[in-house]
Amino acid sequence: MFRNEEQRGDRLLDILTDEAKGVRLIVSRLGAELISVARRNAGGDWIGFLNRDNETAPPEKGWANHATVMGYYLHRIKNERTLYRGQEIRGGTHSFLRGKIWHRVESNRDDELTYRITPEDFSATEYPLQVSLDLTYRIEAERVSVSFRFKNHEPELTAHVGFGLHPGFAATSFESFRFEMPAGLYRRHFSPDNYLSGETEDIQFAGGQMPFEREKLPGSYILELVDVPDRGFTFSDPPSGRTVALDLAGVPYLTLWSDGGPFLCAEPCWGLTDHHKQRAFEDKEGIQKILAGGELLAGFGFEPLL
Repeated sequence: MFRNEEQRGDRLLDILTDEAKGVRLIVSRLGAELISVARRNAGGDWIGFLNRDNETAPPEKGWANHATVMGYYLHRIKNERTLYRGQEIRGGTHSFLRGKIWHRVESNRDDELTYRITPEDFSATEYPLQVSLDLTYRIEAERVSVSFRFKNHEPELTAHVGFGLHPGFAATSFESFRFEMPAGLYRRHFSPDNYLSGETEDIQFAGGQMPFEREKLPGSYILELVDVPDRGFTFSDPPSGRTVALDLAGVPYLTLWSDGGPFLCAEPCWGLTDHHKQRAFEDKEGIQKILAGGELLAGFGFEPLL
């Protein structure tokens, strides 16, 4: 296992490489964002699995990210403001983590990269409580694991957070990828104009290719995993031979989205967007709670395959 740093323009990048397994991660300290997940092919070349894999210059058009970290809320708050315990929060899409320079945390393990955000890194209008977050990316054999560890430093108050990861898995074209879902009971939460209407649809699915119209992915499919015993999902792009096996055990929600470009975002989520009829932040549907002085640990894993 090999770790090193690279300065690329105004970006400081951390690179974690397992030469034996042929797996490499590249993380930008801006947003603690994975900008590359790659495997070495039989010819010795690194093959990327993310949208715009390993690119840091902005694209001419289309979605500019790779795997956005979302929190302390995700998706949107209506009109970019809400009230939390009577205090105002203001912020844009997916909250503030994506725009912060994270602190790299030293680890006694050589197979992981850990990043930290503390209350000193955000303002009271971004989030008013004393809550910190450690985010860890780890290479385990040929699998990549992502873990969130929140710490509530408040001595008396329960804290509320929404969070997740927004990875876009690269495809040859918008038409070429497949997404297979396991059997189970799903609940779709409709979100016209990006906010929940309150309308839901329960889907008893037998398993297989996603039962949704590809052309409507720009509007998002927000899915609650109500009773899905086996939470193994598979993204594949047959023309390129790339496959990503996702293990979403313990993940309550999954959002599927694309802007019509050559990728699919399969987003593990711990929380939902605002309702059109906005609720107080602490009453948001799907909001996660952290007891005073307590911690919240969550995560998921995926395996990039050639």
